[in-house]
Amino acid sequence: MGMFSGVVQTLDNSLQYASAKNRAISNNIANADTPGYKAKNVDFKNVLQQEMTSPQAAKRTRPEHIPFSQSNTNQSFSTTTNNTTYNHNGNSVDVDKEMADLAKNQIYYQALVDRLNGKLSSLKTAIGGGS
Repeated sequence: MGMFSGVVQTLDNSLQYASAKNRAISNNIANADTPGYKAKNVDFKNVLQQEMTSPQAAKRTRPEHIPFSQSNTNQSFSTTTNNTTYNHNGNSVDVDKEMADLAKNQIYYQALVDRLNGKLSSLKTAIGGGS
């Protein structure tokens, strides 16, 4: 059993998701005037579905065991919106929606960071003997 029962790992995964979402939103805003650009989105449901349908990773416990192929865990989970156009140039970026999504994602990210800081502060207090 881990020190925080996997909480730190879950927070880390959540921070990675929030970072990926922030990158997608930032790219959308940066390309708001690019002709033909289609908005991208990182959706938790898509990430969860891909993780649940992908084969579970096997772990070698001894060097004599047959090695397993490593899957790419640093893959992108963004989806592209192809069926919507907001501008006359074929661009599908709605800047108002992107700015609202950015604000929401920043609040989510900050909440995760605060929670992680709380866990690390608890660890620091335990190491310091409660002082």
